[in-house]
Amino acid sequence: MIDYDKFKQSLTLLESQYHHLQTLDDTLPDWLQEAVSESVIHRFETCYDCMRKVLKRYLKNSLGLPDVPNSPKPLFRMANENRLLPSDVDQWLIYADSRIGTSHDYDGEKAKAALELMGAFIKDAVALYETMSGEAWL
Repeated sequence: MIDYDKFKQSLTLLESQYHHLQTLDDTLPDWLQEAVSESVIHRFETCYDCMRKVLKRYLKNSLGLPDVPNSPKPLFRMANENRLLPSDVDQWLIYADSRIGTSHDYDGEKAKAALELMGAFIKDAVALYETMSGEAWL
């Protein structure tokens, strides 16, 4: 049996904080807007990492696939071959690049690019959660 709780919790927190960012008052100080943006990025990183671990377990345990890779891009390709991904595999490879980029972002450009992906990522992560867990999203 696969435990989806951490993935579900991290996705719920990401979804909530992203909503806060979208509805944030533009008149608030820059430092506050930046703090909320950074929180969304951090929650994206956590959610992405939880999702990837659960996806790997799902491919191994539920589908019984041998030699499931650790690396995200081959993992997403394998998930795509097994019709698990709700969007094109190229989009998932962009998510993987974004996750790597947020860890090594020194000028803020990669964080901005990641934030632009957040709505699509959340939608895809929810759909993947529903597919793997068999549960409807909140």
